[in-house]
Amino acid sequence: MSRKRRRATVLAAAATSVVAGAALLPGWSAGAAVADGPTVDARTRATFQRLADAVFTDRTNALVEGAQGHREEPLTAGFSGDVRLSSGLARSEDAALAALDQRGDRLAELGETYSKGSTTVTLDATSVKGRKAKAAVTETTTLAYDEARGGEPRTTGFQAHHELTFSADRQGDWRLTGVRATDAGYLGVNQTAKPAVGPMAAKAGSTTPSAPKASTAYPGPANPKNFTASGLDYAAMAAYAKQYWSNYNPAYPNFNGQGAGGDCTNFVSQALKAGGWKHVPGYVYDYTKWFGNAEIQSHSFIGVNEWSWFAQNSKRTTSLANVYQMDVGDVLQLDFDKDGSKDHTMIVTSRVRGVPYLTYHSTNTYSRSVSSVIASHPNALYYAYRT
Repeated sequence: MSRKRRRATVLAAAATSVVAGAALLPGWSAGAAVADGPTVDARTRATFQRLADAVFTDRTNALVEGAQGHREEPLTAGFSGDVRLSSGLARSEDAALAALDQRGDRLAELGETYSKGSTTVTLDATSVKGRKAKAAVTETTTLAYDEARGGEPRTTGFQAHHELTFSADRQGDWRLTGVRATDAGYLGVNQTAKPAVGPMAAKAGSTTPSAPKASTAYPGPANPKNFTASGLDYAAMAAYAKQYWSNYNPAYPNFNGQGAGGDCTNFVSQALKAGGWKHVPGYVYDYTKWFGNAEIQSHSFIGVNEWSWFAQNSKRTTSLANVYQMDVGDVLQLDFDKDGSKDHTMIVTSRVRGVPYLTYHSTNTYSRSVSSVIASHPNALYYAYRT
């Protein structure tokens, strides 16, 4: 599909998204403005939502379009008067769109392009205090893989939560001054902020194994997976991840939003358990133990580094030399800032024509190619585990 035709498709989807956002407003809770503050009525809230929709749709469009020379005027440029971007945020968003243009180009070099994108935003709550307002929103983005065929996933997508900050001038006109992701990780496909990372984890002891780093060079050398040797049900692992990528299983606690890393390892452990990994009961702090349910979880069940230590020490995994060798049920971890402490865990839910596709929590994402992850985080360290 040509860039021109693709652009028309994306803009049509964006227009539909903005109209739908204005028409379907959820409930909100708004504090009363102080005496000298502006009034935030239903019309203003609807415009808050429409502007948020435009911000994230612009980001998606930039990723679909690729090279900046093909990008047309952003949707946010159409807002003026009562509610619009502040000049500072407009500059920041322009820089973000340029970064996403470049990311799209890097993906195209790896053979991955998107035929269209769709982003919708719902307004979850608003609060107003004087001349400041905050809006909590949920973004849902879907990208269609261009020329997907065979067993390839047709789409990838994610849900992300954000807090938008608005300031009003003396005339009562609102300016969007800040956008902050509230999920742990900053790992949405169209997000550009650096991932949140926790403090470097201390080594548990002399027996703590250190996983070897994996190459991200494409293509990886052949290393086919034997799906029958372990007795595990890898299809069940993938099916579990696809079922609960955004609709969390109530049989387990949800750690999203509770510090750097969030729910990612907890989610992968659940998928592995669904495919046959057995509990190893014991003390929760002992990384040689592994167990998790609604009431209690070992640190190796929910912690990124602790999971790695358990997986290697127990011989339930072996390390892969290249991320492109991964197959269904294998696990990928990232160290974003190269400080020796791993920050994020994902599981492979499909592999087609030599490319693994990952599903994960924090930010909730399904069927994202490993190429896309590398294009977003080219300087991270990668660790690939065969289960």
